[in-house]
Amino acid sequence: MPISYADHSDSVQTKLQLLQAAHANGEHDLAMSLAYSINDTLSFERQQAAPPQADIGSDDDLLLRDLPGQWSGWASGWGLAKPVSLFETVGIAREAEPVELTVAFHVDEIDDPVREVRVARIDPDTRFLSEVRSQVWDDRRHDDERHCRVMFFADVPAHERADYLILYANRFAELPHYESDLTTTGEGYALDIENAHYVARLSRQVGQLERLTYKRQHGLELYAGGKGHGEPPGIDWGHDYVDKGHFQKHRMRNWAECPNFEVVKGPLCVRVRRWGFPHSPLHPVFTPARMHMDQTYTFVAGQPYFFKEGRMDNVQEHRIEAMRDDEWVFSGYSFTEMLWIDAQGKLHEGAVPTEQAENIWGVGFYHDVSRDAFMALRLDHSAVGVDGPAHGGVPTLHYDGHGQLWSRYPAQQRIMPAGSSVRQRNAYTVAPFPTEGAAEQLETLRHQLQHPLEVRPADLNDGPRPQGQSNTDSLARFGETQQTGQQKLDIWKTLNEVKDEQLYNIESGIVDLGYVYDVRLRAGIATITLTMPHRGRPVYEFLVTQGGGRVEKGIRERLLALKGVRDVVINFTWDPAWTTARLSTRSRKELGIT
Repeated sequence: MPISYADHSDSVQTKLQLLQAAHANGEHDLAMSLAYSINDTLSFERQQAAPPQADIGSDDDLLLRDLPGQWSGWASGWGLAKPVSLFETVGIAREAEPVELTVAFHVDEIDDPVREVRVARIDPDTRFLSEVRSQVWDDRRHDDERHCRVMFFADVPAHERADYLILYANRFAELPHYESDLTTTGEGYALDIENAHYVARLSRQVGQLERLTYKRQHGLELYAGGKGHGEPPGIDWGHDYVDKGHFQKHRMRNWAECPNFEVVKGPLCVRVRRWGFPHSPLHPVFTPARMHMDQTYTFVAGQPYFFKEGRMDNVQEHRIEAMRDDEWVFSGYSFTEMLWIDAQGKLHEGAVPTEQAENIWGVGFYHDVSRDAFMALRLDHSAVGVDGPAHGGVPTLHYDGHGQLWSRYPAQQRIMPAGSSVRQRNAYTVAPFPTEGAAEQLETLRHQLQHPLEVRPADLNDGPRPQGQSNTDSLARFGETQQTGQQKLDIWKTLNEVKDEQLYNIESGIVDLGYVYDVRLRAGIATITLTMPHRGRPVYEFLVTQGGGRVEKGIRERLLALKGVRDVVINFTWDPAWTTARLSTRSRKELGIT
């Protein structure tokens, strides 16, 4: 008999009813437990929800064998490709520009997007293929489709087009490893992110940008010192608002820890998103659920800038006295001059004229000797149901003994209607401010970032065919082709014979359950990368060695019995975290997940 999911879990609706009853009965401990459990169910439902509309659909694909022989030979091992065209529309040549898109696949055509997806560039002159670095994350499954985010760096001449292939469907593929200047240390959102231009340190408490160290000359460090207002100081102080009657300020920086967060780490970008209701200085005495805040940092390999996106959504009508979504404080007087950009995108030095104070589209500072600079390029400010938004934020060189400051107050009204929202997207650059050409460089960069490359499914029939591409330079690494195919298949099959002994009536093994991320075989050494479904079960060794119960033989003993395997190495990881997207069709049926 098929399993009923409702026999083994409870819905949000059921838990809400139980919570209301517990609260009415004064059972606050039980009510707190139920609130926590509701959050867990929401996390599961969020993983199951329909993903955003894909930029490249599940049907936008071609069989590799139907492509020119030179291409299919170079990409031997991969079965399908999605052609993508990028168009440059504003006359700025793009070099190594990050391109991010959502790609959809049929579930029966791909086992693991993170492991299988590769991106190749089609040379416009020779029509040869060459691999480009890529990063895959946000793997989701919904109905019969698998969606994920794919990022790669693209080169497109001004006013021209460039073609790329997204390759997939290779059961022998291994997790790719790309060289990058982007490195990350730390756990969760408590990270240090470094590339060739800077080191960004995020607060260990709340994940807010705390310090920024430049990697040129004397290594300028931007920080905010002093006592603050009770929370750890940092250079980025948004988002916050002051409630009715100037009674108190509610801030994200008052969180003891982030109530909700997502972290993406890879060779091309690091993304840290945090969201929730801000806290009062006397939390939990005052815990209004009125203005919901959502903030994301994105750090990119090789670039002297990073991004911040934020939104402040009002879920109830309420009154505020002020709100800020972009405030930066630098102690130590690191800069001597002010910079700002007008509504036409032109850069100016010096003080902001009074008539321009509420129409600023960039703000920052530089030092007239070191040429060190920090500049915010405002890419998008928008509002729904709110007058404005305002585009203010006049900089000052002398803030209360600190140094430099600017604050943006986006709301032009005091009553925030339910459903109203204020949003922003900014880029922040640490590139030096040269004595010549600085204005043009910053103006062009802002214009470029405001107009990303246009993405469309490609039609490869309107271009010349490749001529004579050598197959010696192929996409596949050792172990990703049929040469080691049977051994790899034997390893995957054997791994799936290992069961999770806590799931008593499930025949699916750890491959169907998505615990296995990667399999490599080199010189008789099988290296297995695996995870566990959540951090409450960190002791994965029961899967590795001979256990008891249903784990009659563990991974090691089973694999060592295979021909050609003389040793087994287990790499355990929490990154990326396991999600329900990794469950196979078979295991989903056994678990009653529809």
